[in-house]
Amino acid sequence: MLQKVEGIVLRTSPYGESNKIVTIFSRELGKRAAMARGAKKPTSRLASISQPFTYGYFLIQQGKGMGTLQQGEIIDSMRSIREDIFTTAYASFIMELVDKLIDDEAPKPQLFEILQQALHAISEEYDPEAISLFVEWKLLPTAGIYPTLHQCTNCGATDGEFAFSFSQIGFLCHRCFSIDPYIIRLSPSQVKLIRTFYTVPIDQVGKLTLKKETKGFIKKIVRTIYSEQVGIRLKSQHFLDQMEKTPEFFTPKKEKPSPEEE
Repeated sequence: MLQKVEGIVLRTSPYGESNKIVTIFSRELGKRAAMARGAKKPTSRLASISQPFTYGYFLIQQGKGMGTLQQGEIIDSMRSIREDIFTTAYASFIMELVDKLIDDEAPKPQLFEILQQALHAISEEYDPEAISLFVEWKLLPTAGIYPTLHQCTNCGATDGEFAFSFSQIGFLCHRCFSIDPYIIRLSPSQVKLIRTFYTVPIDQVGKLTLKKETKGFIKKIVRTIYSEQVGIRLKSQHFLDQMEKTPEFFTPKKEKPSPEEE
């Protein structure tokens, strides 16, 4: 049976001398693996459509077991993502997180929209670190975590000072701080930012300009949730950690500007 789906290539792996196994996250069918015969050959008609991050239409011959990728039509190659080590690293982190959290053959159109919007934003030169934070917060329900961020998890108050509680998985107001001795105090702007990451669609945000320290603070909270509550740590996260600690080793040296540019 031939099936045409709208999807994104999550990852690929070599199979034999010239083939690839392509894992596609589609809007209609969820996550599917398909054999792309001859896709490792530069002249193959499947070479471009089987690149990671590629967003397109895929024609899959589905039988028993793994399907076969027959052909594809690129909607957006996301080529700019692959041309920069920083954007590639953050996009790879997002892809691995999605891959880890979704089951095979389980359609998740809302999650598909999040992934498509995230990759599009990164390809449009939005801050990839901020976009990865959007995805991490938005995917918490997919991981079975539903943080209480609109009110105090204990008393339901919506006013006052707030802090984040890992034991309560959400905000505690100043009246309830005593419940958790390990709360992380938040400023009003940090409260607003966390709510933005969790609730506002990526394509409605605009280009956020955030300080490195702010992103690091918010990131520490959400990564702790994934580590302690979900129990996952991604391979791509280790590379990101190294890249963020030593950016000078990953940033290309700029050539001396010509007199016209000075």
